[in-house]
Amino acid sequence: MHSPLEIATNFVEIGIHKVRLSAWKMIVLGMFAGMFIGFAGIASTTASATVTNPAVARLLSACVFPAGLAMVLVAGSELFTGNNLIIISVLQKQVTILKMLKNWLFVFLGNFLGAAFVAVMVVYGHLPDLYDGMLAQKMVVAANARVTQGFMDAMIRGILCNILVCIAVWAAFAAKKVSGKLLMSFWPVMLFVLCGFEHSIADIYFCIAGLFTSAEYGIVAEGLTFGSFLTNNLLPVTLGNIIGGAGIVGVGYWMVYLAHTPGYAMPIEAEQEEIDMAEEY
Repeated sequence: MHSPLEIATNFVEIGIHKVRLSAWKMIVLGMFAGMFIGFAGIASTTASATVTNPAVARLLSACVFPAGLAMVLVAGSELFTGNNLIIISVLQKQVTILKMLKNWLFVFLGNFLGAAFVAVMVVYGHLPDLYDGMLAQKMVVAANARVTQGFMDAMIRGILCNILVCIAVWAAFAAKKVSGKLLMSFWPVMLFVLCGFEHSIADIYFCIAGLFTSAEYGIVAEGLTFGSFLTNNLLPVTLGNIIGGAGIVGVGYWMVYLAHTPGYAMPIEAEQEEIDMAEEY
């Protein structure tokens, strides 16, 4: 197991590697991550669609959804919410703010395209027909709930979500084996889904899937429009994710482990696999 100080120093190198990726690699790897999160989204909705007890339904969804981050961590991809931790490299003066923002922009674009792709394929593959159309109803309800909450509510839920997502990524890098990474990343993600926090990339899938399902199946949802998705959900949730991931976890751990650590240097015996995993969250 890597110590928190080793994780922090490894993240500096990971951030350097991430911003050096070409724009097209950021977009393509971002698309993969968006698809992984989209797959987790449809799976979590499908698992709970026929469960009448809302608490049990949410628990089932929470236990299924971590598969998305598991694929991101192990298969290799770029996820915007995890990349908020590049702020550690910026604070350590190894990466410029401009390069970090460039990474965030292209990765977010890739995530959007990947999650939207899965949403469209799910709807026009007519998966919502499952359970006599009950899945379609659940998909629209899930989207409508995300666009009808208040701006501040969405932002706060976004903050809380990405604290847990970045802790999941941080904890996964403490482990040296794939099994440990999967185990450590499961719990924080399960918690954020169970608590109803908001993840910007997951919400891209849920809202676009809900929009297309509403149109394809003729299910009326008051307030569910592409405009309300952008202004009532994606904007505040994304801002919240940045505050929680970069502002709280990234800055907080940098202050604790690196800000007052003299003679910063990578550990001599740093695991090469940790550096190579720069594309894996």
